[in-house]
Amino acid sequence: MAKKVTTIPATLNRFDLKPIAAAKKRKTAGYGRVSTDSEEQATSYAAQVDYYTRYIKSREDWEFVGVYTDEGISATDTRKRDGFNQMIEDALDGKIDLIITKSVSRFARNTVDSLTTVRKLKEKGVEVYFEKENIYTLDSKGELLITIMSSLAQEESRSISENTTWGKRKQFADGKGSLAYSTFLGYEKGEDGNLKVNPEQAETVRLIYQLFLEGLSPYAIAKKLMTLGIKSPAGKDTWHQSSVKSILTNEKYKGDALLQKQYTADFLTKKRKKNQGEIPQYYVEGNHEAIVPPEKWELVQEEMARRKRMESRYSSASIFSSKIKCSECGNWYGSKVWHSKDKYRRVIYQCNRKFRNDAKCRTPHLTEDEIKAAFVKAVNAVIPEKDELIANTKVMMRILCDTTELEVEQSRLAAEMGAAAAMTERLIAENKIAPMDQGEYQSRRDELVIKYETAKDGYDKASGEIADRQGRRKVYMQFISGLQKLDGFCRGFDEELWTALLDHATVYTKDDVRFTFKAGNEVKVTGEV
Repeated sequence: MAKKVTTIPATLNRFDLKPIAAAKKRKTAGYGRVSTDSEEQATSYAAQVDYYTRYIKSREDWEFVGVYTDEGISATDTRKRDGFNQMIEDALDGKIDLIITKSVSRFARNTVDSLTTVRKLKEKGVEVYFEKENIYTLDSKGELLITIMSSLAQEESRSISENTTWGKRKQFADGKGSLAYSTFLGYEKGEDGNLKVNPEQAETVRLIYQLFLEGLSPYAIAKKLMTLGIKSPAGKDTWHQSSVKSILTNEKYKGDALLQKQYTADFLTKKRKKNQGEIPQYYVEGNHEAIVPPEKWELVQEEMARRKRMESRYSSASIFSSKIKCSECGNWYGSKVWHSKDKYRRVIYQCNRKFRNDAKCRTPHLTEDEIKAAFVKAVNAVIPEKDELIANTKVMMRILCDTTELEVEQSRLAAEMGAAAAMTERLIAENKIAPMDQGEYQSRRDELVIKYETAKDGYDKASGEIADRQGRRKVYMQFISGLQKLDGFCRGFDEELWTALLDHATVYTKDDVRFTFKAGNEVKVTGEV
């Protein structure tokens, strides 16, 4: 028996899923965007708004909803585009049936964002029309064309990003850098585009360095700055120890500049990453006016490293904390307050474990004045031998701190690592194109990995030794610089001299305190201190 087939004609418009007979107009909105804040683009921005307003209103089958805009925003990421996001939200809420925009690149340069948004709108029956490409997204060819055009737009964005990156890196290679002046304490942008000292803020920077050399920790410095009512680099009342530490370790305060500390890891997300050797860095000496003398900056770095090396926790009570040792138990002297509430109040220093050990330490306590007097005696004891001591320290520095051979070895191992990594990548690529015997592939790959790891172990060891020798060199240089500043005998206690010359002092008895200087020489101060 023959089948009876009855054709039911289509009654839905393929564009808006509404009955063809319906007289209701399509709610239409325009979307315009310019990617910079320049005055030149402002004309384009106004022109887009005017154009879409006139264009939509000129159509009898469209109902004008409005023009959504974003000004001065890049299209590579839709998350920060308020106008765009509001338009999509309104469309999904049923307030818009059709979106008109100039081109795929105006809508989004990120393929994933573009397709995700288009599909989300499509599910709700909302269409997007791209004028330049003449694409209707509800058309059967729409999604294929969108995919192709979005990919092209994304590659264009990649090209722009790479060109910008190249320009930035060329600037760095030429010794030119940029800075977020609004949150960088101590400097402002000069007329020549370089760093110019801000006198008022520079005083805060110098205070931070001085407080650190006086023995305070970054945390204690942050608290003191808040007590003094000094604003943070961001202009806030609250200081964090991380901000203080950043100021103490930033080479720009001694007049130098390390360029390309960070780089853009992903051109779409604009995600920034700390440069840990992935791309070159450039160190520019004498780039601008220093706020902190270079020798003082180096002194701070050495003191920071010394505190980090300490076995016991560093005390930031004063400049003398964690500098004076007990000869019996090897622990540090700490400050104690006697008669804190009466006229006999005084601060003394004694072994921190004097009363904690089973056998009480017999080393005596010392007052600040006694420590200062003993240090001045120790310094004056080496003054007659100052020139010889400086000469001997320079000889030690040449012998113990030379890194020439290590740097050659480091370069050789770096080349080995690079060659092994390149060969591994090539092997993996070859195996993808034409799969080889997997046993042989794995064996060759393991051999290259071992070669790389062996070279890396040697590289890390050489790098560590270079860093140690450079650190030791800084210590010797500080010692020499401290001695050279002395013109004749030391007449009074100097805090910077204490930090520059002294490694530590060891207390045996009241009349036997031994000072170990950074060059390794020890001076015994006898007699009642």
